[in-house]
Amino acid sequence: MSNARGVTAAERGARKPGFRALNSFPGFAGIGIALLLFLYLPLAVIIGYSFNANNIVMVWEGFTFDWFVRVFQSEQIRQAFGNSLLIAVWSTALVVILAILSAVGLVSMKRRNSTLVNGLLSAPLILPEIVLAIAILSLFAFVKIPLGIPAMIVGHAVVGLPFALMTIRSRLSEADWSQFEAAADLGANERRIFRRITIPMLTPAIISGGMLSFIVSMDNFIMSFFTAGPGSTTLPLYIWGSLRVGLTPEINALSTMIIVVSVVVLILSQLITRKKG
Repeated sequence: MSNARGVTAAERGARKPGFRALNSFPGFAGIGIALLLFLYLPLAVIIGYSFNANNIVMVWEGFTFDWFVRVFQSEQIRQAFGNSLLIAVWSTALVVILAILSAVGLVSMKRRNSTLVNGLLSAPLILPEIVLAIAILSLFAFVKIPLGIPAMIVGHAVVGLPFALMTIRSRLSEADWSQFEAAADLGANERRIFRRITIPMLTPAIISGGMLSFIVSMDNFIMSFFTAGPGSTTLPLYIWGSLRVGLTPEINALSTMIIVVSVVVLILSQLITRKKG
């Protein structure tokens, strides 16, 4: 919001003493640039060398798209991509259903109970994923569930649930409850209110949370490693197996494609999140 003089809230905040002190901190700009380089320079190196014509990864010879062509021609990569896509789609569908039900349930709970349940549902964000993967592997072994694609779908859903839940619950907490009250006064039952008001209102958050869960599943390695079975190799597992014999331009090209897809999905997710349903 802006005031009568056209000064935005961000501009007013930037004029506060705390912001001025932060901006005047010696080396603040340099630290920020160094942090960005630390985060993104390795990705830039991978992307750059994915166009290298030389078989030796770090010896530049010339510009080529041949490695991307080989990625599309590889039967193993196509099979790994198919497995990743299958697991991501089904785990995302499971995540979206659970996240919607959980978000609605949390809103209807008492504050103390909802805080506890929300903390439990968000635990995968805090727990080390390797610990979570070992726990799920132990559970599958205990109940004698075979490892493979179904087990990976469940494991990926556990990891992706908090991402969708936070997005959907945040949207639901901003809801105008007068719509629900008006619908109830007009005789609509809970099922019709859920179908006609709740779902349309949550649609942007559902799509955004689903996209986040989808990309988390596509990029997941640790959970895939512990729950994979015969014939269920995903793209991250294929890359890890290939790296055991050395880094190749083909792997750089595949990694570049994954980076691009991940960035596009994240950008779309943020744009959809800002949309007011």
